Amino acid sequence: MEENQSGPVPTQKDEDQDGDQGDTVDARPDRSDRFSFFGNKKKKNGQEQQPEAPVSNQCRIIHPTFKYNMNYKKVGKCIIINNKNFEDQTEVGTRSGTEQDAGALQKCFRNLGFEVVVYNDQCCDDMIKLLQQAAEENHSEAACFACIFLSHGKEGYIYGTDGFLEIKDLTTFFRGDKCKTLIGKPKLFFIQACRGSTFDNGIQTDSGLADDTEVTDANPKYKIPVEADFLLAYSTVSGYYSWRNPGRGSWFVQSLCSILNDHGKQLEIMQILTRVNYMVATSYESQSDDPRYSEKKQIPCVVSMLTKELYF
Repeated sequence: MEENQSGPVPTQKDEDQDGDQGDTVDARPDRSDRFSFFGNKKKKNGQEQQPEAPVSNQCRIIHPTFKYNMNYKKVGKCIIINNKNFEDQTEVGTRSGTEQDAGALQKCFRNLGFEVVVYNDQCCDDMIKLLQQAAEENHSEAACFACIFLSHGKEGYIYGTDGFLEIKDLTTFFRGDKCKTLIGKPKLFFIQACRGSTFDNGIQTDSGLADDTEVTDANPKYKIPVEADFLLAYSTVSGYYSWRNPGRGSWFVQSLCSILNDHGKQLEIMQILTRVNYMVATSYESQSDDPRYSEKKQIPCVVSMLTKELYF
């Protein structure tokens, strides 16, 4: 599940005025102890800041052999599965703030050229049918495919509105031996959900933060692994909570959209996600009235089976 995010702790009066109820997690609640989460983006000198990239005179050489071919009629389809409300038997709460994530993602991926479709409150069977149908479509004129899950979760699983299922059951439809029109093309999955119930307490560093800071995609003359060309970008690492703010959305998704909006058409996908990691790691910290749940951190996790560099 997700946890709420950080910043100045709002009073009850503040919450009633602006609807910001602090940070929460996309995981089943721990019934043994009741607590609330609060937080906002970490600020420096009262201002939310993101470090400017240093200006460099160096020129990066991109060899076409190691770059995905994006010269197709369409960039591709992006499916967003946005689960907010869940049935009682799941024992998970309403994911307030997920509509902020879905809206930001829809705008962001459309700007990158994707055909974006949003599906709200999907049960497990619906999620399977959606992804199976998408994999059976003809993607011959598309450069890639993207799918985004916004839901509760636990390690290896994602929640539908009526239960949970393995993430692998959803991604497997796009394997090279099952979805032939996406062979050799990037298949991107972004997963905003908890992967466990462990908190990241963070660690204080001694020095602080550094200031200086043509070939086809599926050559028929050789085989490629059926699991190749996947990328899974998780909002958190294995075993940990993932934080979400009811008023502003999740740390991971809002950071992803921020970097994509600023650099999505210039940077390679791994550069983009590395900057997302940095933003989540340095700009957010949870706060709570209960000190046991205050000052928690989060770091996203990227699992890449991509075989080339991806530039939108």
